[in-house]
Amino acid sequence: MDLIEKKSVVFTAQSKKNFFMRMLVCKYVFEHGGIPLNPFNVFGYFLYELVDRDLVRNGNNNLIARSDEVWFFGEIADGCVSEIEYAMELGKRIAFYKMGSTYQSIEKCAIDELIFEDEVTVDTEKLKQKIKEYPYVSL
Repeated sequence: MDLIEKKSVVFTAQSKKNFFMRMLVCKYVFEHGGIPLNPFNVFGYFLYELVDRDLVRNGNNNLIARSDEVWFFGEIADGCVSEIEYAMELGKRIAFYKMGSTYQSIEKCAIDELIFEDEVTVDTEKLKQKIKEYPYVSL
């Protein structure tokens, strides 16, 4: 193995509902050729409320800006919606994955199959259409 081989840095976005899957998400990215940058592993869940949540959101956005790609895992939460929009604004390659409660459950997800949490406030059909028109979606 070439220990200095350059690989894509992949920001991994996921709902807090799937916090328990953070290490398996990282394993998945490693095993699919990327270097995972998982915000739950960097900051925990909002740095355990030690700082204002907007500082952590700013940190996430800075990590997205420095990443090569952004991969979304599981149900899409409001925070993930913001990350999708920001990644697209920056022209990042994005990908979507379904997942359950095991590593084996992680698999590519078609845009029409995206599941949004009940609390999501945007028009999800409009967002799906915007994603479909985005040129840098990895299907």
